[in-house]
Amino acid sequence: MKKIILSLFIWGQVFPQIEVIGNQIKVDKLKEHITILASDSLEGREVGQPGEIMAAEYMSNYFNHIGIPPYKDSTYYQEIPLEKRVIESVNIKIDGVQYEFKEDFYTYPNFGQTRIRSKDIVFLGYGIDTEAYSDYNTNVEGKVIIIFNGEPKDENNNYLVSGGVEKCPESNWKTKLNVAKKKGVSAVLFITENYKSNYEKIEHKIEHPGVSLSQKDEPIPFFYISEKMANNILGKNKTEKIRKKIKSKKRTYNKLINKSVVLVTKNNDNFFTGKNVLGFIEGTDPELKNEIIVITAHYDHIGIIDGKIHNGADDNATGTAALLEIAAAFQLAKKLGYEFKRSILCFPNSAEEKGLLGSYYYVENPEFPLENTIACLNVDMIGRMDEFHPNDSNYVYLIGSDKLSTDLHSISEKSNKKYTNLDIDYTFNDPNDPNRFYYRSDHYNFARKKIPSIFYFSGVHEDYHKHTDTMDKLVYEKVEKIARLIFYTAWELSNAENRPKVDKENEFKLNRY
Repeated sequence: MKKIILSLFIWGQVFPQIEVIGNQIKVDKLKEHITILASDSLEGREVGQPGEIMAAEYMSNYFNHIGIPPYKDSTYYQEIPLEKRVIESVNIKIDGVQYEFKEDFYTYPNFGQTRIRSKDIVFLGYGIDTEAYSDYNTNVEGKVIIIFNGEPKDENNNYLVSGGVEKCPESNWKTKLNVAKKKGVSAVLFITENYKSNYEKIEHKIEHPGVSLSQKDEPIPFFYISEKMANNILGKNKTEKIRKKIKSKKRTYNKLINKSVVLVTKNNDNFFTGKNVLGFIEGTDPELKNEIIVITAHYDHIGIIDGKIHNGADDNATGTAALLEIAAAFQLAKKLGYEFKRSILCFPNSAEEKGLLGSYYYVENPEFPLENTIACLNVDMIGRMDEFHPNDSNYVYLIGSDKLSTDLHSISEKSNKKYTNLDIDYTFNDPNDPNRFYYRSDHYNFARKKIPSIFYFSGVHEDYHKHTDTMDKLVYEKVEKIARLIFYTAWELSNAENRPKVDKENEFKLNRY
């Protein structure tokens, strides 16, 4: 303690007290955490596997070591009910013709076992349903439908529904499935252009088990079919003729096809538990301590693929290590009597790689009231440089800071100028950015609940989601500086006179699909 107090005075200069605490976030400790989290012994931290459980134990033990008690005096864990599904077999027979899984069609392990028999199929254009344009002008209750992917274009190459060069949100395949389910459709066949190349891109999702929340609603059965298979169903060269007809007439087209359908799928389902880790540090103000700043970082990764351990050093051992040391900094401040009014929830969450499932489960089943959660600061991949900053480590991408709250953005900017002076890059904060990073990390689930949120990120690189994402390639000083920025931002939020006001309409749509 004496060393810390003395470090306030260097060459006669007095430093702000909070910098003494922030400066305790150091490379050596961050590297120590990353060395463990990204080690081969944790086998890529696949959700529900021994390596991920070891990582959770390591973090909860660290919280205990620095003096953060179990929340509710009982545990550090919020358990996530998960389901792992493997496709055992898929059978599609139409009008007596047997089609081959993977050769003629494919699907993902996303829905339950299926047994469907029907006397006919409904061709339903693009399966889009909006006020201005709807393919649902015929009875589809209990029917198998066949639809085109995407959205039709007009003769000027503009999208017919949106009226511009960007597709309408209703053209997304998940949105189409949701609409079909609401309309009572029994199954969807998507006609897929460039079938072979599309299949090769997503083959790993088919070959490896799908993971989902066991309590989450499942989609209706869906299958991606080749144009060859579609033409067998609709008639020779009919797919291209129908596309041209919709394009020239600028209106929907549907047709009842009198062909029998048999759809049978069998799955192997296993139920297991993932672990969100919660480290709650109570604020010092008798009233404001009931308001909470959540700091998140997913600690899971993608495990072992084709015999190779995917260590996930940058994704996201860097963010997890930063979170652990931010927790340690707040706990140190508390021990030394520094006041921070609002409480801090340090939240290493799981199953992000499976679709943001850990954070989704938390916001739907919060351990602390969401109405008292004033902000989310999320850190994911902060240890590398990307192609846009090849020789500069003094930057960070910020995404979302200004999308719900002017106050949050202002505090974020002031914290950086006051303490760290990083170059803040807002490139990916643009709602039109094609990378859609805003939707791809755990802050999103808090933002959709209208909780002001920031995503701290240093960009993708050539080792993203590869077994070559190893700790020898990290820039540890970068992790240190970004971790300090997050700590200082949380500190300023904790001591602000008022919580960040939600005063903006989010430019990003709340539905990421």
